[in-house]
Amino acid sequence: MHTNLADFIRHTPEGREADAILRKCTHCGLCTATCPTYQLLGDELDGPRGRIYLMKQVLEGAEPTGRTQLHLDRCLTCRSCETTCPSGVRYGRLLDIGRHLVDERVSRGPIERVKHRALRAVIPQPALFRPLLKLGQFTRPLLPPALKRKVPAALSPPKPWPRREHPRRMLVLEGCVQPSLSPATNAAAARVLDRLEISLVSAPGAGCCGAISFHLNAREEALDFMRRNIDAWWPYIEQGAEAIVITASGCGAMVKEYGHLLARHSAYAEKAKRVSELTKDISEIVAAEKGRLLAVTSHESRVTSRPKIAFHAPCTLQHGLKMTGKVEALLADIGFELTEVPDAHLCCGSAGTYSLLQPELSQQLLANKIAALTRESPAAILTANIGCQAHLQSATALPVRHWIEALDDSLPSLSQLG
Repeated sequence: MHTNLADFIRHTPEGREADAILRKCTHCGLCTATCPTYQLLGDELDGPRGRIYLMKQVLEGAEPTGRTQLHLDRCLTCRSCETTCPSGVRYGRLLDIGRHLVDERVSRGPIERVKHRALRAVIPQPALFRPLLKLGQFTRPLLPPALKRKVPAALSPPKPWPRREHPRRMLVLEGCVQPSLSPATNAAAARVLDRLEISLVSAPGAGCCGAISFHLNAREEALDFMRRNIDAWWPYIEQGAEAIVITASGCGAMVKEYGHLLARHSAYAEKAKRVSELTKDISEIVAAEKGRLLAVTSHESRVTSRPKIAFHAPCTLQHGLKMTGKVEALLADIGFELTEVPDAHLCCGSAGTYSLLQPELSQQLLANKIAALTRESPAAILTANIGCQAHLQSATALPVRHWIEALDDSLPSLSQLG
């Protein structure tokens, strides 16, 4: 694609990056075939190719409008188009640049501004999110149906974290909402890794990965979250922590970008690069240790009939971390029976704050995803991201859990292993 960027951005780092991305695009349109919003709306401007043209116009000096902003807002940032694209166009990164430019030039209405600020103030802060969640659970019977579905019922307490200490140590990202919405997830990860003689350690001071602020165009706020996590993790890295284990694929996709996003920050560039290199989805750790995991699992427990489950692969796992089919293969190898899920590459509509900011589109995508996941009548739905887990659970009576919890339940107890 030919480009002629405007002077205000041409020689900036973002301009050079955007120009290189645009030049890779051959406007072939293959991306539209796997774009969820294009499939729903049928509008070229609500597909990747159309949005690329909108961003190109802004980068070349055209004045964006509220319609420009709306079409970019409707994008889920699922990055399915990146997986489809034969030219390797980094659409997600271009969208980050384009949205930021448009938001600098197009003022949002007062209601939208309040929504964005409220989401940034509450979601990344467990000290605010947790009591508001408890209040929502307490008043849940009185809430209107649409809101009631979004508030989970009382949660079962997690199994205890293992007490054993091992020479091999890995860090875990606690995150912001996961400890409140799914406290069993990281405990299950710690228990599975304990069976492999790996200690999972939580660093005090680490918290939100920065994704909420970043994708709501509060860049400096997002970078502050990133720097805080790096500062919290760095002493453990210096002491030999092997990896930073992420149990929410949305956070994993963000932390993997730390090295790129902090590359021009001299005090953090090298540390951020190292953090991104050490970041692993929990499935990568388990897959690498699968042989040892099977060795500590009795043959009888592996062949015992288990309930049929459907696996929902989050977009951040498939298209962000490029791990399409890997968790499913791991679960099958370990002995789980998985259903076929049609259109597994399509987004469930959660997409960070998308379900709150674009509720109509989100609910359509959610209905389609639930229909696909339940087509073969599974006993449960497993996933790999807390946002997807909560979103899916709001639309089905089936249990929706992180797959690492199901794996923990299927393995011999820690006491049996001695």
